[in-house]
Amino acid sequence: MWGLVRLLLTWLGGWGCMGHLAAPAQAWAGSRGHPGPALLRTRRSWVWNQFFVIEEYAGPEPVLIGKLHSDVDRGEGRTKYLLTGEGAGTVFVIDEATGNIHVTKSLDREEKAQYVLLAQAVDRASNRPLEPPSEFIIKVQDINDNPPIFPLGPYHATVPEMSNVGTSVIQVTAHDADDPSYGNSAKLVYTVLDGLPFFSVDPQTGVVRTAIPNMDRETQEEFLVVIQAKDMGGHMGGLSGSTTVTVTLSDVNDNPPKFPQSLYQFSVVETAGPGTLVGRLRAQDPDLGDNALMAYSILDGEGSEAFSISTDSQGQDGLLTVRKPLDFERRHSYSFRVEATNTLIDPAYLRRGPFKDVASVRVVVQDAPEPPAFTQAAYYLTVPENKAPGTLVGQISAADLDSPASPIRYSILPHSDPERCFSIQPEEGTIHTAAPLDREARVWHNLTVLATELDSSAQASRVQVAIQTLDENDNAPQLAEPYDTFVCDSAAPGQLIQVIRALDRDEAGNSSHVSFQGPLGPDANFTVRDNQDGSANLLLPSRPAPPRQAPYLVPIELWDWGQPALRSTATVTVSVCRCQPDGSVASCWPEAHLSAAGLSTGALLAIVTCVGALLALVVLFVALRRQKQEALMVLEEEDVRENIITYDDEGGGEEDTEAFDITALQNPDRAAPPAPGPPARRDVLPRSRVPRQPRPPGPADVAQLLALRLREADEDPSVPPYDSVQVYGYEGRGSSCGSLSSLGSGSEAGGIPGPAEPLDDWGPLFRTLAELYGAKEPPAP
Repeated sequence: MWGLVRLLLTWLGGWGCMGHLAAPAQAWAGSRGHPGPALLRTRRSWVWNQFFVIEEYAGPEPVLIGKLHSDVDRGEGRTKYLLTGEGAGTVFVIDEATGNIHVTKSLDREEKAQYVLLAQAVDRASNRPLEPPSEFIIKVQDINDNPPIFPLGPYHATVPEMSNVGTSVIQVTAHDADDPSYGNSAKLVYTVLDGLPFFSVDPQTGVVRTAIPNMDRETQEEFLVVIQAKDMGGHMGGLSGSTTVTVTLSDVNDNPPKFPQSLYQFSVVETAGPGTLVGRLRAQDPDLGDNALMAYSILDGEGSEAFSISTDSQGQDGLLTVRKPLDFERRHSYSFRVEATNTLIDPAYLRRGPFKDVASVRVVVQDAPEPPAFTQAAYYLTVPENKAPGTLVGQISAADLDSPASPIRYSILPHSDPERCFSIQPEEGTIHTAAPLDREARVWHNLTVLATELDSSAQASRVQVAIQTLDENDNAPQLAEPYDTFVCDSAAPGQLIQVIRALDRDEAGNSSHVSFQGPLGPDANFTVRDNQDGSANLLLPSRPAPPRQAPYLVPIELWDWGQPALRSTATVTVSVCRCQPDGSVASCWPEAHLSAAGLSTGALLAIVTCVGALLALVVLFVALRRQKQEALMVLEEEDVRENIITYDDEGGGEEDTEAFDITALQNPDRAAPPAPGPPARRDVLPRSRVPRQPRPPGPADVAQLLALRLREADEDPSVPPYDSVQVYGYEGRGSSCGSLSSLGSGSEAGGIPGPAEPLDDWGPLFRTLAELYGAKEPPAP
């Protein structure tokens, strides 16, 4: 088999280049039918170059780009050429007989740069491969058909104002889809179309830089720069693309604050309190943000005493406020200077300073109607207790600052003196007592005095007046507490029984200035010794007190050292008791008195024990009884709950019985005509009963008997409404089939019972009934 020769045409004018093949001869034994020793055939090695097709070529017919040919093809038409791989049959087609390869449409290198194909020669009749398949590549040759584009555009950049020349702003990058390895189709050059002379761009890297110094944001804040990228190295005929770069100058603190005017004038009413806003000052600073923040201060001491200035929350305005109360009568105006300073200063721009400015401020104080002013902020007065009503306590004074000659009226606010202890003279302001005062009941009286201008009642002011009640010696000393003590009958003479203390409510004669004196004389049973400190010792005298049944009442005299001195007498109760060896009380003399009456201690204990036992029995009995009653109540409640149903409705009596007419349930055909007079009540048993009709003579007829009894029931007013015969005997009217009941079958017109049907005719089922009721009654004698 001969090797396959592949031939791709080389077209002049750049269509492609032809690959060539070095194929050494191959032979093998027995080929072509020649006898001889077997020869080994060496398979050819194919070496292909790359082949090119120019992109974007568009012709009227498919373009021939190459041809396949095999050395076994003798032109006899037995060889068929096949082409497989990428684009085979669609982009590239082959003539099976000649091996010519055509491209059917224009190719775009940016979509696909190369195609890998597989060529093979087979026998047309048997499809037996004549040569092994061989692979080759067709590359699409690039042309400059794509302009540069900026994928990240448009751009936005920021650069500080006052930047130096050459400060980098931003880098722009364009992309060209053409092949950078072939020609200059993808070689780009950057230029500035719009934005000169402020900015420039590096032709190769696309870095945008400042082109002039000291660009001022306050003059122009934003610049629009147009950058162009052109391929073919920027030469004529190249394609280009452009983008925009919006450059914003960021602010720096390069401008000092400046007051728009040199003098500011404000006015404020003298009644304005501390913190009242007087006015606003603003120094203008064209910078932004933190670079425009300012702080204000008052330079002169005269203004700083009466006013203060602070910066508002935005850091722009200076707020001038009142610092202390103003007085038009003392000063009419204030003049001072205010300074505004930038809080953040950039050292790089100090040469553009100083970053502060000063302005003058004049504040005029306006007169305003003022309430009366008291001569003192508060008054402190004193008055002795127990003085007669009308006693002078003191005087309050106030004046109208706007008109000192204007009269003032004084009054005491009622809530500050609820007990009406004081009064004030309306014109003069003198305060007097209105009732006697008691220091021991209340020491301080806090009054609120109101001063009002007679010309204007709205102008009023208040002041606090504190009045202290001074003490006088008007309370005699007393014992600090009631003393009831005891002494042992075996106590030694001179033994301390009780320490007695005194109490003096007066301030002048306090408890430490109270003296004591006890019973005097040789017959005194107890002795009182004054300790000179407001206390005294009650002692047993040298001669012991004789035992007795009743306790001793020891009189003690107390007096103070006030002016005048006041005295009082008190009594101390002392009982004489029998004591144990350790000093504890065993019994006192009142118990001995009970023993003398015939009741000993043992008898008293027995009586108490009996009473306690009786009380215990009573309590136990009551508890058992209550427990039993509770148990019964539980059972009863359970029984009632299970067996009794309680209704809380009460019937209406006869009114309810008259509400229902029983005649609706009675047979209207059988009812007797109504009797004259008021209708008889059907719900009350009548006093006279209707006589029962006698049984008709003759043989017994069940039908006649039932009809008779039915008529009696219908006509009898004593039959209750719930009688079964009366309720269910009548079936009503209007039925086309008539009545189905046998009760009225024996009735005849006029209510006379007719002959009954013999029961014997009813069949064997009624034989027993016929035997019972069918017998003839014997005739009457």
